[in-house]
Amino acid sequence: MAKRHYIPVTADVPGISEDRRAFIRKVIRTALSAEGVDFPCEVDVLITDDENIHQVNLDMRDVDRATDVLSFPEFDLTPGQLPKAEDADPGTGLVPLGDMVISWEHVTAQAKEYGHSNRRELAYLVVHSVLHLLGYDHLDEGPQKRQMRTREEAILAELGITREGD
Repeated sequence: MAKRHYIPVTADVPGISEDRRAFIRKVIRTALSAEGVDFPCEVDVLITDDENIHQVNLDMRDVDRATDVLSFPEFDLTPGQLPKAEDADPGTGLVPLGDMVISWEHVTAQAKEYGHSNRRELAYLVVHSVLHLLGYDHLDEGPQKRQMRTREEAILAELGITREGD
């Protein structure tokens, strides 16, 4: 992708190396490109633990439990709809797509539960969150969920991350 995105990845848990942060950025850039985001944008990422994501979930969504990933989109989009250039922050020139919060404890537990690597689980959660930032949802068990799952698998395949390969 020719244009640069600003993707700060912060962590308040140990074990999130610069290589892991670079991997998260790569996954985000790949997902954005796959969804046609060809304008400079910003996605903020926090890697935390179950206790902190539980608190964020409670504070922001009034849900009293930990979870694997939370997405806070800046815009109310539908799949395939993208923000406009005029949505860019005048100070940075970047379109702020939103924030994602990922529980590293959930990454490692779910990777073990599903029998694949932490890398694959992390990539899945990052792609999942990017799609939420771009208007995808899965609250129903019907077409929306199937559409989101299809996009997730396509983007992971583009990254060379498949269920069979992990």
